[in-house]
Order: sequence, then structure tokens, then C-alpha cells
Amino acid sequence: MYLHHSKDWPNFKWDTDTLLPYVSKVRDLQGRLLGRMESMGFELREEAVLETLTEDVIRTSEIEGELLNPLEVRSSVARRLGMDISGLPNASRDVEGVVEMMLDATQKYKEDLSKDRLCGWHAALFPTGRSGMHKITVGDWRGDQEGPMQIVSGPMGREKVHYTAPDASRLEAEMNRFIDWYNTDTSMEPVIKSAIAHLWFVIIHPFDDGNGRIARAIADNQLARADRTNQRFYSMSAQLLKSKNGYYDILESTQKGSMDVSQWLVWYFERLTEALETTEKALSKILLKAKFWELHKTTQFNERQLDMINKLQADFIGKLHSSKWAKMTKVHRDTALRDIQDLVEKGVLLESGEGGRSTNYILNL
Repeated sequence: MYLHHSKDWPNFKWDTDTLLPYVSKVRDLQGRLLGRMESMGFELREEAVLETLTEDVIRTSEIEGELLNPLEVRSSVARRLGMDISGLPNASRDVEGVVEMMLDATQKYKEDLSKDRLCGWHAALFPTGRSGMHKITVGDWRGDQEGPMQIVSGPMGREKVHYTAPDASRLEAEMNRFIDWYNTDTSMEPVIKSAIAHLWFVIIHPFDDGNGRIARAIADNQLARADRTNQRFYSMSAQLLKSKNGYYDILESTQKGSMDVSQWLVWYFERLTEALETTEKALSKILLKAKFWELHKTTQFNERQLDMINKLQADFIGKLHSSKWAKMTKVHRDTALRDIQDLVEKGVLLESGEGGRSTNYILNL
């Protein structure tokens, strides 16, 4: 028996005394983070939002086993935020769809949820009308033509059923009730509402695919409402990915438990606390980058050097040596070496000190 079979469905319950210290800590961390960001300049806040949203899009997809190109994600997010995307690649349709959903959820957090909006998010996630090789219903609630919606794992013939969702015949009424609650219930503590909305939506499982990503987008939408800002400075999806097995386990056990969902709420708040604390490290990286450009505000760079410095400050993979510089900037190796030596003399690059057949360089931060 699942929660949606309970006669008390969907009247979730929890132990307020147990949750109080968790909620208090989260609210304190949120307040301190927003206060710190307010004291930073506009450009730094803009950079922090870009980093956070890029991370959120990448990680929410990675939870589902989809690996997106980080530079494509950054390019799509930056373009939609009206930021400079020079040197970044164009994004694929798959990347654009996830970015479109996440930005609509967080940037337009004050707007009500509706069936049309949720179905729009779903259509953005599946622009080809398929999930992998399988054709699915896109932009509408699922049907039961192929049997009940189930979450299964294991080899064919020995599948393990982890969850069976409500019948398709219930979806219209279930989603109408969920959407009405989400838009009108102002009595619930906002961060608790984020966790309940995530769980409630996952239990209904209204789409053929993409329910997890949309549930996380709804949770982020509610967290933006709790923060009262569309500027995102922490990624809940990044923390859920780090605890992926625990995430699936707690959802499965909660769906099969009682209407008292205290255990799920405690687990959710522990991850939210980690997300807020992890942000401190990310902000340090952004501040370091800001100090770098402040130090070099009068330093002269050519276009190749600027492009490579930006890449080194982002998600540069591997070691930097002259042959890689030449390949990435499409110049002769002698030109690449001159570019590098010029940056060494200006104090921008340092030899890594690793030695070997080819000298490696690192950004001097």
C-alpha cells in the first residue's frame, strides 16, 4: 500500500518539535547568505547566479543519468540572463529545454503553477517527443495504455518494482488538488512547503518521464519564494546528486510509509543545509575571480589570452601546455608559446612545477 492509497491522503503530517531546529538552521543560513550577496557588487551577484543555475541544470539531469555539456549549459543560461557568451558554444536542444524549465521555475517564482505551465516544462524537456528510443506523451498527463506507471529496476524477467503510481484516471483530480494547494496555501512554513511539494508531486508522478526533474524544479520554485528573490545562490540538486542512493531510498520508503513524513523532511533539510554551507566555497571561488580581474584591470590581453583565461577560470579539463593552447586557439605552437610567455611575464600564469616532457601552466590566483 502506497501513500496515495491511504484514506488520509494527501494530509501529510510531521513532528513540529523535531523539525524546528532544522528549519531554524536553514532559515539562518539563507538569511546570512542573502545578506552576504547583497553586500557584493552587481557583477559578482550576476556571476554567482550564473554559476549556481549552471550547476543546478547539470546536476538535476545527472541524477537521471543524463550528462550535459557544462559549457553548453553555461552558454544557454548566460544568454537567457542577458550576459556575455563570447567564446562559449551554442547549446543543443536538450540543454536548452532543461535550462528553459529551470529558469522559468526560478526567475518567475511569483507566478502561479498551472497545468499549462507544468506541461510546458515537460515539453521543453522532451523536444523530440521521445525519452531515449521510446515515444512518450509530451505536454500532457500520462495514460495507462501500457499498464500502470511503475518505477522498476533489475534485468528483464527479474524486475523489482519500487513504486506504482496512481491510476491515470485519477491524475486530473490529483493534479488540480496539488496545484490549488501550491498556489493558495500560505499557512505552511515556506521551506517545509518546498519539501512537501517535491514529495507530493513525485507520488502523483503525472508524466510518462521527467517527473524527478520537474519535482526538483517545483521545489526550487518554492525555495525562491522562501528567499523572496529570483537570484539563486545555492543548488539543492547538487546535494541530492551527492546523496543519490539515499535520495531514492528515502523517497521509496516514504511512499510506502504512513502519512507522517517527518523522516523525509529531516533528510531533505539535512541536504538543504549542506547545499547552503557548500555555497560558501563556491562564493569564495567567485570572489577570487573578482580579485583576479581587479588586480589585472589595466593589464593588456589579446583575444586569445582573454578567451583562455576565462576557460581556465571555468571548467578547464586537464593540464595547460603550449600544444593544447595552440589547438584550442587554432594558432601555431610558436604563437601559443609567445602568448603563454607573455602571461607568465605579466604574472597571470605560473609554471606548475611538475616538469616532464611538456611544461604545464596554471592560473596565478
